[in-house]
Amino acid sequence: MTHRSPDGDRERFSGYYAAPKAPWDIGRPQRAFIEAGDAIHGRVLDSGCGTGDLALWLAGRGCTVTGVDFLEAPLAAARVKAAERGLAVNFLQMDARAIGEIPERFDAVTDCGLFHVFDDAGRAAYVAALGRLLEPGARVFLLCFSTAEPGTHGPRRVSEEELRAAFASGWGVESLEPSRFEVVPHIPGAEFTPGGARAWFATIRRA
Repeated sequence: MTHRSPDGDRERFSGYYAAPKAPWDIGRPQRAFIEAGDAIHGRVLDSGCGTGDLALWLAGRGCTVTGVDFLEAPLAAARVKAAERGLAVNFLQMDARAIGEIPERFDAVTDCGLFHVFDDAGRAAYVAALGRLLEPGARVFLLCFSTAEPGTHGPRRVSEEELRAAFASGWGVESLEPSRFEVVPHIPGAEFTPGGARAWFATIRRA
């Protein structure tokens, strides 16, 4: 896949958030994370947190949460939600490929729709950053588009083989199950399989 510049990504995603709704901003966590919620605990980093729905849901369940996004606009919205709900979440603006520089270690990372935006080089840098961020035995909970979703519009599709290969060294894939990625309906260019775009939900353990 051709490398995209960070500036190009910034412009593209800023445009999504400038619209009435970003396609993935459904107002609540994706169902896969709700179903896995009992396994996500302790110090959690929500990578690519957007407007904060998953981070805030985890904080409401007693997790100590840091949310990271590379755009300020969704983070500002997330901070407003946190204040309205009386929840303490540390929201940071930074590139997810640099999260290994955070001077803290975590028990879990949640990734809802971030992994699939990276090109090959970005994907490798991101996984390396995750490795520096997590304690041995910590887990990544990851939801990404699957090659089972037809078409080419929207984010990059990820095959089972690609996902396993990305985490082949220093990790163990504990589970990898077909899932769905729900989007806001009736947004032109973001129309996917009824019931939610076909996806993978992975639980990956740091060795």
